[in-house]
Amino acid sequence: MINLSYNICDYRKQILEILNDNDTVIELGCHVGNTSRLILENDVKLIALDNSPEAESQIIKINSPNLIFINKDVRLHETLLEVYKIIQRCDVLAIDLGGGYHPDTVFKVFYIWSSTFKPKHTIIRNRGLIEFYNSVCEVSGDYKSDRGYLDSYNDSGIPPQIREFDLWTPMPRKNK
Repeated sequence: MINLSYNICDYRKQILEILNDNDTVIELGCHVGNTSRLILENDVKLIALDNSPEAESQIIKINSPNLIFINKDVRLHETLLEVYKIIQRCDVLAIDLGGGYHPDTVFKVFYIWSSTFKPKHTIIRNRGLIEFYNSVCEVSGDYKSDRGYLDSYNDSGIPPQIREFDLWTPMPRKNK
């Protein structure tokens, strides 16, 4: 199942409603750990990622043996591989990257991470994706998945590094 929301309270409620004991959760965009704290009130394993400078100083205050924090950019293929070395599947993929901004980036991150980890559930917080979904007038084709990833991924494994990842860096690259 894939859920979309924009309101942070709805996003957190959706996550908490689908959690089961012993689930493994990957949280992309954990920020300072407010959602992480709520997730960890359950008997779950949490891998939380964020590359913001303030994230690390705050998230390390969460004292839980069930938390692994990685201070890296989730858009980078190396980050995906690092998490994959820790765990090859997850039950819940929670994505909150910028809330209302960059729906294209959020969808790309969803595609790469969900096709790799095949979660049972994905929860995404992004206004742009909701606006797109709510603006669709007609859908041609009967494509639907009741999983936390799209069925079209099949069993492709870790996607190869996408060339456009080079465009996702924080600083523009100089032409070589």
